Amino acid sequence: MNRLFFALIIGLTGVCILLWLGFWQVDRLAWKEGVLAEIEARIAADPVALPETPEEERDKYLPVAVTGEIGEGELYVLVSRKQVGAGYRVIAPLETDTGRRILLDRGFIKTDKRAAARPTGAAKITGNLHWPDDRNSSTPDNDEAGNIWFARDIEDMARVLRTEPTLVIARQTSLADTGVTPLPVDTSAIPNDHLNYAITWFSLALIWASMTGFFIWRTTRQKDA
Repeated sequence: MNRLFFALIIGLTGVCILLWLGFWQVDRLAWKEGVLAEIEARIAADPVALPETPEEERDKYLPVAVTGEIGEGELYVLVSRKQVGAGYRVIAPLETDTGRRILLDRGFIKTDKRAAARPTGAAKITGNLHWPDDRNSSTPDNDEAGNIWFARDIEDMARVLRTEPTLVIARQTSLADTGVTPLPVDTSAIPNDHLNYAITWFSLALIWASMTGFFIWRTTRQKDA
């Protein structure tokens, strides 16, 4: 009897803990979806003028409209697109009408288009300020000599292109037939795995309850026998 009571207590305790973790992840899912909705609304808002002194905490994802001259010189960030394959993000200098020199993420080209000429000169850019977090523990060091970058390290890119460390990721440009496909800012790179976590915890709760029930049933059968 004591053995069955102990098994029942352990079983119920485990199920309650696992269910609590599952419902906690459901709450986290609702919170994360709200955060993503706020970010998406901010990204799609009406563009404003480029702030005089952009700040990451205040201005991340801020939509801006910038007019200026796209300059010579490009940096190539190695990326991959689904159903397209490997390619590069093209980072170029942009000198604004107000005399500032900033970084412009023009978008995506395939690897075999790296040497192709792309139009420069006067352009109006609509995009978003961003401070991308591309680097993790497994990201290789950038090959500045070979001009192959594995992360958009803004400070280093600004040093190489002699700009201020301000990055605008293009959404639209007034230049026609640039040969570059814009990769605008979105929320796809922001992880949201809370639903999977919730399903995992609820599944474990079901398994735990089933194992507890099976143990009690088998123990009862053995006693009857």
